[in-house]
Amino acid sequence: MNYESSISHQSSDVDYLTDEDIAARRKRRNLIIVGVLLVLAIVAAYVMFGRGGNSAGGAGANSAANKQVPRVTVVVPGQTSVTNVITATGSLGARREMPVGVVGEGGMVSHVWVEPGDWVRQGQVLASIERSVQSQEVNQLAANIAVAQADARLAQSELDRASALVARGFISKADLDRKTATRDAARARVAVAQAQFGAGRARVGRLDVRAPASGLVLTRAVEPGQVVGAGSGVLFRLARDGEMELKAQLAEGDLARMREGFAATVTPVGTPTTFTGHIWQLSPVIDPQARQGVARIALAYDKALRPGGFATAEIVSGTIQAPLLPESAVQSDEKGNFVLIVGKGNKVERRDVKVGSVTSAGIPVTSGLSGKERVVLTAGAFLNPGETVIPERAKATK
Repeated sequence: MNYESSISHQSSDVDYLTDEDIAARRKRRNLIIVGVLLVLAIVAAYVMFGRGGNSAGGAGANSAANKQVPRVTVVVPGQTSVTNVITATGSLGARREMPVGVVGEGGMVSHVWVEPGDWVRQGQVLASIERSVQSQEVNQLAANIAVAQADARLAQSELDRASALVARGFISKADLDRKTATRDAARARVAVAQAQFGAGRARVGRLDVRAPASGLVLTRAVEPGQVVGAGSGVLFRLARDGEMELKAQLAEGDLARMREGFAATVTPVGTPTTFTGHIWQLSPVIDPQARQGVARIALAYDKALRPGGFATAEIVSGTIQAPLLPESAVQSDEKGNFVLIVGKGNKVERRDVKVGSVTSAGIPVTSGLSGKERVVLTAGAFLNPGETVIPERAKATK
């Protein structure tokens, strides 16, 4: 019994261990496999996503770096035929101003015959001076002529009678000569009296203030009752034939390019009206302080052209070949005008330039550019010399 029991017990133990052990071992094996797979998956995911993240970060950095390099629009302007127009400013005035004052001894003004803005002819009376005393003096001189003429007639009669008596021997030759001299002296006194009378009339005539030439009355500085004389100064100012001019102030370099006869368009301040004229005289000297000269532009009379007023002139001085840029490409500071160009290595460079007058087509660059440079059109205010940019070519300005 003991043997059988022992065998039976051993047999049951073997059967139990086999089923449980197999199941446990399988379960542990499966868990180990699953764990290993999870570990491998985590490692693979780490390797995959870690490297991918680094690649994405690098791409992001490169993208950010690219975004930090600005893109700018540039143009190669070339050379364009541009009408060279120089703008200048100056004061309006009479082309030939005529100051008129007292010519004679003067006196009290009895009447003023003209007002500013009136047209007068040569010799017209502008103002009259009281002349009662001078008129009496002229009358006296006229009477002296009559006296001298009467003496001359008497002397001539006595000479005629003496000449008739000489042949009969009643009068000597010497007496005849004396009477001839008396007649000649009487005639001379007539001439003197006439000359004095003429001088007196001339003095009276000079009491009238007259226009020296035809023209426009600009100013009047005299009133009736005013006492005037040689030291009274200018009583009237006239513009001969009403001609006006603009004394345009030009820089030394611009003046050197001017020629007499160049056309100009003048616009007075405060009015949109323009007037056409031409340069009739260029200043022979330059102001050593301002480094400027004067171009005198002749203008026909118009009521809108008031002497002393301020005006702007545009003078056409021929055609030049120059790069033409839009206003956005040209900048200025305390050093003057400049543009930004894209040079070697796409580096921004500053280029100082001189420009002409602004036109509807753009701004001509008279010096500083050859036309082959890549000029920054816009965003120049946000760029600095030496900065690297990505240039994008635009169509050249026409």
